[in-house]
Amino acid sequence: MTAPTPPVPPVRLAILASGGGSNLQAILDHFDALGDSRAAEVVLVASNRADAGALARARARNIPAVVIANPADGPALVNVLESHRVDCIALAGYLKLVPREVTGRWRGRIVNIHPALLPKFGGAGMYGRRVHDAVIAAGETESGATVHQVDDAYDRGAIMAQERVPVEPGDTPDSLAARVLAAEHRLYPRTLHAFALTLAAELATSR
Repeated sequence: MTAPTPPVPPVRLAILASGGGSNLQAILDHFDALGDSRAAEVVLVASNRADAGALARARARNIPAVVIANPADGPALVNVLESHRVDCIALAGYLKLVPREVTGRWRGRIVNIHPALLPKFGGAGMYGRRVHDAVIAAGETESGATVHQVDDAYDRGAIMAQERVPVEPGDTPDSLAARVLAAEHRLYPRTLHAFALTLAAELATSR
């Protein structure tokens, strides 16, 4: 009789966020719903803003919440992540460029969600309302959300998944933002789980 295969432990996921943390909440809710079959566990939430709602959400769940004093200090951020034995990183509304020390150390293991259909409307300075303003000004008929790999430039990494939403006649940046955010909340947790499943299998083989 063949012995049962032991379960693969969830990968240790850090979330970097600058704002209220609605994508963090969507991720936590998705993993909660998966229960023991979840492929990742959020072990750290870090922010460049001490008043970020994402930190409050983390503390409410007894997840370590850390303020990044200097987001450009790559070695310090590496130390924070390594002290929590982080396997992979997800950016969730994180508005700072991830230092090269971090993108190098976790190459291929950092993902982000962007509120547009990359490669359009990405790059430095393209975040939040600015993105939706640009989409409407360009006369686009659709927008959406993009999950992509993170490297040492804004929004340049390989695209992993996208969800499209229509740009409706009469849309404002706020109404379009709400539609795109709903897509983010659907797309990001599912894509992260699939990513974590692959990574968990790889780590189980290498450990």
